[in-house]
Amino acid sequence: MNDPAPTRPGALAPAGSPARPSVIQLVFRDKSALYAAYIPVMTDGGLFVPTTREYRLGDDVYLLVTLPDDPQRYPVAGKVGWITPANASGGRTQGVGVRFPSDEKTRLLKLKIEELLGTMISSNKPTQTL
Repeated sequence: MNDPAPTRPGALAPAGSPARPSVIQLVFRDKSALYAAYIPVMTDGGLFVPTTREYRLGDDVYLLVTLPDDPQRYPVAGKVGWITPANASGGRTQGVGVRFPSDEKTRLLKLKIEELLGTMISSNKPTQTL
Protein backbone atom coordinates (compact mmCIF):
# COMPACT_ATOMS: atom_id res chain seq x y z
CA MET A 1 0.00 0.00 0.00
CA ASN A 2 1.41 3.38 -0.95
CA ASP A 3 1.41 6.25 1.53
CA PRO A 4 -0.14 9.45 0.19
CA ALA A 5 2.33 12.14 -0.78
CA PRO A 6 2.90 14.67 2.00
CA THR A 7 1.26 18.03 1.52
CA ARG A 8 3.15 21.24 1.98
CA PRO A 9 1.41 24.17 3.65
CA GLY A 10 -0.91 25.77 1.14
CA ALA A 11 -1.03 22.74 -1.14
CA LEU A 12 -4.33 21.07 -1.74
CA ALA A 13 -4.77 18.23 0.71
CA PRO A 14 -5.82 14.79 -0.53
CA ALA A 15 -9.58 14.33 -0.65
CA GLY A 16 -11.04 13.73 2.78
CA SER A 17 -8.12 15.18 4.75
CA PRO A 18 -8.07 18.73 6.12
CA ALA A 19 -5.49 21.20 4.80
CA ARG A 20 -2.79 21.95 7.37
CA PRO A 21 -2.66 25.53 8.59
CA SER A 22 0.29 27.72 7.68
CA VAL A 23 2.88 28.30 10.39
CA ILE A 24 4.22 31.85 10.34
CA GLN A 25 6.77 33.40 12.67
CA LEU A 26 6.16 37.08 13.40
CA VAL A 27 8.99 38.88 15.18
CA PHE A 28 8.30 42.44 16.29
CA ARG A 29 11.58 44.18 17.11
CA ASP A 30 9.99 47.48 18.16
CA LYS A 31 6.67 48.94 19.25
CA SER A 32 6.09 50.87 16.02
CA ALA A 33 6.17 47.63 13.98
CA LEU A 34 3.76 46.03 16.46
CA TYR A 35 1.50 49.09 16.30
CA ALA A 36 1.44 48.90 12.49
CA ALA A 37 0.38 45.23 12.59
CA TYR A 38 -2.01 45.10 15.55
CA ILE A 39 -5.76 44.94 14.80
CA PRO A 40 -7.66 46.22 17.84
CA VAL A 41 -11.02 46.32 16.02
CA MET A 42 -11.16 42.53 15.84
CA THR A 43 -13.11 41.42 18.90
CA ASP A 44 -10.38 39.16 20.29
CA GLY A 45 -7.53 41.07 18.64
CA GLY A 46 -5.48 40.16 15.60
CA LEU A 47 -2.31 40.84 13.65
CA PHE A 48 -1.49 41.76 10.08
CA VAL A 49 0.79 39.27 8.36
CA PRO A 50 2.60 40.51 5.23
CA THR A 51 2.54 37.68 2.70
CA THR A 52 2.20 37.04 -1.01
CA ARG A 53 0.68 33.61 -0.37
CA GLU A 54 -2.93 33.11 -1.45
CA TYR A 55 -5.40 32.78 1.43
CA ARG A 56 -9.18 32.65 1.74
CA LEU A 57 -11.27 34.14 4.52
CA GLY A 58 -11.53 31.64 7.35
CA ASP A 59 -8.29 29.78 6.52
CA ASP A 60 -6.43 28.55 9.60
CA VAL A 61 -3.08 30.24 10.28
CA TYR A 62 -0.78 29.29 13.14
CA LEU A 63 1.33 32.23 14.34
CA LEU A 64 4.43 32.19 16.52
CA VAL A 65 4.57 35.78 17.79
CA THR A 66 7.61 37.40 19.41
CA LEU A 67 7.02 40.80 21.02
CA PRO A 68 9.60 43.57 21.47
CA ASP A 69 12.06 42.95 24.33
CA ASP A 70 10.43 39.59 25.12
CA PRO A 71 12.27 36.34 24.28
CA GLN A 72 9.10 34.25 24.59
CA ARG A 73 7.25 33.07 21.47
CA TYR A 74 3.47 33.13 21.78
CA PRO A 75 1.55 30.52 19.76
CA VAL A 76 -1.72 31.70 18.21
CA ALA A 77 -4.09 29.43 16.27
CA GLY A 78 -5.91 32.13 14.30
CA LYS A 79 -8.05 32.48 11.20
CA VAL A 80 -7.80 34.80 8.22
CA GLY A 81 -10.23 37.65 8.91
CA TRP A 82 -9.43 39.86 5.93
CA ILE A 83 -7.18 39.97 2.90
CA THR A 84 -5.17 42.88 1.49
CA PRO A 85 -4.58 41.99 -2.18
CA ALA A 86 -1.53 42.82 -4.26
CA ASN A 87 -1.57 46.40 -5.57
CA ALA A 88 -4.05 47.52 -2.90
CA SER A 89 -4.93 51.21 -2.85
CA GLY A 90 -3.06 53.55 -0.54
CA GLY A 91 0.18 51.63 -0.95
CA ARG A 92 -0.92 48.99 1.56
CA THR A 93 1.27 45.91 1.88
CA GLN A 94 -0.15 42.66 0.53
CA GLY A 95 -1.08 40.26 3.30
CA VAL A 96 -3.76 38.97 5.62
CA GLY A 97 -5.33 39.96 8.90
CA VAL A 98 -5.32 37.02 11.30
CA ARG A 99 -8.07 36.98 13.95
CA PHE A 100 -7.10 35.74 17.38
CA PRO A 101 -9.19 32.91 18.85
CA SER A 102 -11.27 33.60 21.95
CA ASP A 103 -9.24 31.49 24.37
CA GLU A 104 -7.60 32.51 27.65
CA LYS A 105 -3.96 32.29 26.45
CA THR A 106 -4.64 34.53 23.46
CA ARG A 107 -6.71 36.94 25.57
CA LEU A 108 -3.63 37.38 27.77
CA LEU A 109 -1.48 37.98 24.67
CA LYS A 110 -3.95 40.63 23.48
CA LEU A 111 -3.72 42.37 26.88
CA LYS A 112 0.10 42.18 26.78
CA ILE A 113 0.15 43.76 23.28
CA GLU A 114 -2.23 46.52 24.35
CA GLU A 115 -0.16 47.17 27.47
CA LEU A 116 3.03 47.40 25.37
CA LEU A 117 1.40 49.79 22.91
CA GLY A 118 -0.15 51.94 25.66
CA THR A 119 -1.41 55.25 24.28
CA MET A 120 -0.03 54.43 20.79
CA ILE A 121 -3.10 52.24 20.30
CA SER A 122 -5.34 55.30 19.93
CA SER A 123 -2.94 57.14 17.61
CA ASN A 124 -4.07 58.40 14.20
CA LYS A 125 -0.80 57.20 12.67
CA PRO A 126 -1.51 54.95 9.65
CA THR A 127 -1.14 51.18 10.06
CA GLN A 128 -1.25 48.14 7.79
CA THR A 129 -4.65 47.33 9.24
CA LEU A 130 -8.17 48.71 9.15
